[in-house]
Amino acid sequence: MSADTTVTMIDLPQDYRNRQAEYDAATRAVAESGRFIFGDQVGELEAQLAADVGVAHCVSCGNGTDAMLLALQALGVGRDDEVITTPFTFYATAEVILALGAVPVFVDIDPETYNLDPEQVAAACTPRTRAILAVSLYGQLPDIAALEAIADAHDIPLIEDAAQSYGATGPSGRSCGVGRVGTTSFFPTKPLGGWGDGGALFTDDAQLAATCRKLRHHGDAGRYQHELVGWNSRLDTLQAAVLQVKLAHFPEDLAARQQAAARYSAALAGVCDIPVVRPGYTSAWAQYTVRLPQRDAVVARLREAGIPVGIHYPMPIYRQPAFVERGYGELSLSEAERAGREVACLPIHPLITPAMQERVVDVLRDAIAAAS
Repeated sequence: MSADTTVTMIDLPQDYRNRQAEYDAATRAVAESGRFIFGDQVGELEAQLAADVGVAHCVSCGNGTDAMLLALQALGVGRDDEVITTPFTFYATAEVILALGAVPVFVDIDPETYNLDPEQVAAACTPRTRAILAVSLYGQLPDIAALEAIADAHDIPLIEDAAQSYGATGPSGRSCGVGRVGTTSFFPTKPLGGWGDGGALFTDDAQLAATCRKLRHHGDAGRYQHELVGWNSRLDTLQAAVLQVKLAHFPEDLAARQQAAARYSAALAGVCDIPVVRPGYTSAWAQYTVRLPQRDAVVARLREAGIPVGIHYPMPIYRQPAFVERGYGELSLSEAERAGREVACLPIHPLITPAMQERVVDVLRDAIAAAS
């Protein structure tokens, strides 16, 4: 196998080699300053991210999970409040709701985009509903206009979990800049990823941003002036410096992801069910997700051939042991269940080459034929 067609899910070492001088200069500046917590780069990055998204405020924090937790807490979500969300996403989306003593209310997904079905969200609203937490799964925004209309009708906030979708757009605006507040993750494999954990939340609400800034730093409004019961969730200065380099190159990296997705879609049309990007939307292509009715057999053949494949996510959150123990075991949402059985995520990243993708497609075609 030639090096040119060796396929990885993402190639972070090569990204470092390509931009080594910039990364080294950025991290050296932090080391020489000695300001590893709340150094200048943190505030600079927040301003750059806010401008990029088109909102007034960006508040960085320790990770994407904390970004959701801070947002929910700042919005007043607490014990026994209901938060409507999706069961087909990473566990953290629902975990933060439980962490605040609130109640996740799961509704089913749109089978084409895998995002929340607005009609089912509307049907699930009750007097106890305190927020809607919508995930922009695999890199594409949900129907924000419909969800905002529901939120407005019930006078509750819409929160976007944009952990996978920084850079995506839709008719309502840019990911992270829609709803009352948007949150994202800088985990290394995300479209805008750092060298470790990191996250941020975005809002035009000055009071909400101020509350989140306190909450991320032990509720501190000034040295030893703790007004709130908060957390320790600060973005490291080193991560901010790395993300400044990444953000400078993000438009070209996002374009490369979109080109790679277009190559897959052209090659796989008629071979399997490929991702649907709705008119007026763009995807950040955190994943390139196909549907495979014989998923397990096909994935086994891909892996035998050295093609890495991700399965995001093999079961709805309500099937996780921690939720079964809390009485969710009888819940069954048909589209979320089917997606868990059928989805598979192919390698996609800014450095994947047409030759690598051609190899993935060739092996996938053969694997589907053999499984059929």
